[in-house]
Amino acid sequence: MRIGVVGTGYVGLVSGTCFAEFGIDVVCIDKDAEKIKTLKDGGIPIYEPGLEDLVHKQVKSGRLSFTTDINEAVKGSEAVFIAVGTPPRKSDGHADLTYVYEAAREVARAMEGYTVVVTKSTVPVGTAREVERIIREERPDADFDVCSNPEFLREGAAVNDFMRPDRVVIGTDSDRAAKVMKALYRPLYINETPMVITQPETSEIIKYAANAFLATKITFINEIANLCEVAGGNVQDVAKAMGLDGRIGSKFLHAGPGYGGSCFPKDTLALTQTGRKFNTPQTIVESVVESNADRQQQMAQRIIKACGGDVKGKRIGVLGIAFKPNTDDVRDAPSLVIIPILQKLGAEIAAHDPAAREQAEKHLSNIDWKDDPYDVAKDADALVILTEWNEFRALNLDKLETLLKEKRIVDLRNIYKPKDLQKRGFHYVSVGRPEIRPDETMEMKKAS
Repeated sequence: MRIGVVGTGYVGLVSGTCFAEFGIDVVCIDKDAEKIKTLKDGGIPIYEPGLEDLVHKQVKSGRLSFTTDINEAVKGSEAVFIAVGTPPRKSDGHADLTYVYEAAREVARAMEGYTVVVTKSTVPVGTAREVERIIREERPDADFDVCSNPEFLREGAAVNDFMRPDRVVIGTDSDRAAKVMKALYRPLYINETPMVITQPETSEIIKYAANAFLATKITFINEIANLCEVAGGNVQDVAKAMGLDGRIGSKFLHAGPGYGGSCFPKDTLALTQTGRKFNTPQTIVESVVESNADRQQQMAQRIIKACGGDVKGKRIGVLGIAFKPNTDDVRDAPSLVIIPILQKLGAEIAAHDPAAREQAEKHLSNIDWKDDPYDVAKDADALVILTEWNEFRALNLDKLETLLKEKRIVDLRNIYKPKDLQKRGFHYVSVGRPEIRPDETMEMKKAS
């Protein structure tokens, strides 16, 4: 089989490469000539563990190629995936479908023979029907079907998620299109991956509903963390007990500074706008969006409070800028809210992220970038953990004692045990757990 993939961003590049791994011939097309040149030269424009080696493998096999010519990608392809960006509109937060519709017109002009046009981008309900209308308007004679096939890729684990998905969702009214899609995903039948075949509208809603629900779980446990802090509870124990309930599950019940990234922020906003469009307000999701925005502001205030209520002239070391580990994505990351607040109040920021510095520099300024966590800690009045990269999970606490100007750690990911910090007399602030102050530590020693 042969397919074309329009867009070599995160979704397009991962999907195209993994389809090639399935044995399918894949041509990826992008208007960004520089990006295509990078890919042809063996470079990878995004950071995703395991992807670079897989791209090189499939290019070498001859099953994966890159081009700026839409005709080269579309002609002769049994299916063409539209995997372009759908950023939120600045005016109202709704998904901007400009690139999707533009791609649909270009695909329409290049099609030869029966083609399944697949919307892989995350799009609001009704988009597949509109894409079909656009193609029909552009090419009344064309033999085609439109199918919705949302992606469920986690940044940092995208290759595995594509190869071993929880499910594959295919939205189409056409048996002919469904047959083509099943053939593309045939290798997954070996793992008995569930295939959900449904209408395009249902498929489109599934994607938004899934992301909104996960964002809700994150926001819920963050609010429970707030309750734990004032009532003397421990949110990690609460989350553990909740997660053992099979109806709830343990995933996404980790208290922290709020969600970020390329999906949850824009998808929750888009769902709220879709609800208003259809006069069915998504009030729970609207509350989630508002609560998450407040959460990031609250985390900045938590750091300020830990520093005695004033950060002017103080050096704050920040570990982690990306919204999550194993990615260089800083879109809507808590760091982009928290750091500017601290800087506005006069704090000096030193920071380190294993992968996200280049992306972060597009959004943050006046940062003293370091190549090592310990360089960040040197002479800092506080060390703040914003992203739970593995290399931050087992820092040498004895070494930190000697480097920090003040023995103060604000752990917004709860990756350390309070008792370990108590022993060394740190002022330790985490999320949804008791705050540990040096004087409290001394009292505990005396009592023992």
